[in-house]
Formats: sequence, C-alpha cells, structure tokens
Amino acid sequence: MATKKESADGANLPLLPVAEGEEPWSTEEIAEVRAVLAEDAAQLRAAALEAQAELASLMTEGVDGAGKDPADVGSSNFERDQELSLAANTREVADQTELALQRFDAGNYGICESCGKPIGKARLLAFPRATLCLACKQREERR
Repeated sequence: MATKKESADGANLPLLPVAEGEEPWSTEEIAEVRAVLAEDAAQLRAAALEAQAELASLMTEGVDGAGKDPADVGSSNFERDQELSLAANTREVADQTELALQRFDAGNYGICESCGKPIGKARLLAFPRATLCLACKQREERR
C-alpha cells in the first residue's frame, strides 16, 4: 500500500486514513487541509506576537496604583488579566496547529493519538487540529 500521493503540482502528499464508511481523501482535499493548517499557523503566530506586544504594553503601565483612582486600577488589572488569558489561548491554538502540521509532514496526521485508529475525514475537515478520534475525545471529556 502506498503512503504518498502525488498532487497536480507534483508534490508528494501523505495518504490520510479515513474512518469506516468514509470516502478516501482526494489529492485536492489533502493539499487543501495542508494549506489551511499552514495558513492558520502563520496567522496564529502573528496574533500571538501581537498579543504579546499588547501585554508588554499593559505591563509597563505599572501595577501599584499610587495616585490612581481605585476603579482605574481595577479596570487596568482586569484588562491585563484578560490579555494574559487571550495571549495564552492564542499560543495554545498555535501550538496545536503546528503539532498538526508536524504530524501531517511526518505521515501520522489523521491517526488518533489515543487508540491509533483513524480520526475520520469528517472530523478533520471540521477541526483540522484534532488529534483524537471522536470516541476518544468524548471519553476524555467525560473524565
């Protein structure tokens, strides 16, 4: 069984596993998933850098509150906490996307990290960063 598929532009793409009853991946679908992951990774890294810069700006404003109205201090603290949360979330999603790209390039994209079965084409089209099949993800969320 072949593990690579040649695209229209001559690039070798990995064959992606499908769940039982699903149609095999077309070359175009494989290339599209790879392109979406690469584009998302670039956008997320840029957003993470922007969030980091915004956070650095908020951190230089000072936290002591000397001479400031207590409401202004509370508002500043709230904004800083919100930016910290957003920056962490953006970095986490960027890391997940880069992991998906690494798995794609290594040839193990679309295989559940828990049970080793195919994640499923429909799930990957809906959520390209998925690393668990639906059954394993549901089991994880119940814990």
